[in-house]
Amino acid sequence: MPLNRRRILQATTGALALPALSRIAAAETYPSRLVKLIVSVPAGGSPDVLARLLAPFLSEHLGQPFVIEDKPGASSNIATEFVARSAPDGYTLLVAISSNAINASLYQHLNYDFIRDTIPIVGIATIPMVMEVNPSVPVKTVPEFITYAKANPGKVNMAAPGYGAPLYVAGELFKMMTGVEMTDVPYTGEMTATPDLLSSRVQLMFGIISTSGNVKNGKLNALAVTSTERQASLPDVPAMAEFLPGYEALGWYGVVAPKGTPDDVVATLNKAINAALAEPSIHQRLVELGYKISGGSPADFKKFIADETAKWAKVVAFAGVKGD
Repeated sequence: MPLNRRRILQATTGALALPALSRIAAAETYPSRLVKLIVSVPAGGSPDVLARLLAPFLSEHLGQPFVIEDKPGASSNIATEFVARSAPDGYTLLVAISSNAINASLYQHLNYDFIRDTIPIVGIATIPMVMEVNPSVPVKTVPEFITYAKANPGKVNMAAPGYGAPLYVAGELFKMMTGVEMTDVPYTGEMTATPDLLSSRVQLMFGIISTSGNVKNGKLNALAVTSTERQASLPDVPAMAEFLPGYEALGWYGVVAPKGTPDDVVATLNKAINAALAEPSIHQRLVELGYKISGGSPADFKKFIADETAKWAKVVAFAGVKGD
């Protein structure tokens, strides 16, 4: 082979190998700079709190700063689209939440597809809700409530904290599985609905278990938690599944990256976040806040997201609601 031709082939082969070598080098040295954890709610919301709990551990153990950047709005769609469109290099991550699974069927014209455009890294935790009723409702159990609601169709007002939000679809799942008719009263969130629940303008709400102080002080009655098992924070409150087998409605949190993020980077993050969740002080704090720790592999979280997306699609169709 002529010398010039041989040199051209060698140079071409080397050039073609550079992108692959760059990707390998990037994965091997990851992280080599600041990593952003994008949160879809304002500071102080549950996803923000969880991210700030994990970030110091990740910064210390991976040797680079992990910083929180809140991008609230549009029922988590602003933050999710931002991450889905970010470079797939592991430096922009999303703290995914249960709204991501609900939004897939709630919104018809999203500029991204959550399952297609992100890659799961790990689930962080889940948290159930609690079915709260005003004491003016003459019931003490879920079966009694179902009987009462069916005898008074449409007369029970149910707080709907954000159409499509987890607190809302938990109630819609209850209606779908029991056949009861209730009147939805929209609110922007749990905090704005609570005063009306306490005053009996609305009689029922599915609230976050970690904010169930009004149950503990006797101002509201808790009929059930929305998990498949009872919760340590409300040990005397039955699980909904005790009355409605198969019922489960959880708030959940995890971490995803843009689709195309290298496998080695995903593995590094998965290992580090699992280690953070197992760290005693973090583990204890999550339990104190009412969370059930998830962890596991990217494949575990991928299946969980797919199952949640399919489940809530049926509920959204039943409720007949659509996002703006």
